[in-house]
Amino acid sequence: VQLQASGGGLVQAGGSLRLSCAASGRTISTYYMGWFRQAPGKEREFVVASPWSGGRPYYADSVKGRFTISRDDAKNTLYLQMNSLKPEDTAVYYCAAGRAPKLVVRDVEYDYWGQGTKVTVSS
Repeated sequence: VQLQASGGGLVQAGGSLRLSCAASGRTISTYYMGWFRQAPGKEREFVVASPWSGGRPYYADSVKGRFTISRDDAKNTLYLQMNSLKPEDTAVYYCAAGRAPKLVVRDVEYDYWGQGTKVTVSS
């Protein structure tokens, strides 16, 4: 499985961005997908996770109600729609795929990672 994240950029507080994660691999539909982020000087943190095949996503409290995960099966692409962005959302965002994560909030449970895309939210 290969993942390539894109869509980051600079946005003002209150604005929106949509991140994309293009996935390759015939078995991607069997994976659990996650978005994580890492702010400067901080550890990587969980954002959202969902099985590629569908199902109820699990969001971190810090993004609940503002971020939405979705996918386009025809394009093998995962999306993260981010609305009402705050300066504290500034980070490098990573998409990840895991076969069967026991605890979806833990980054070590994921097997494949995209290269990251930087999001900067100005106040």
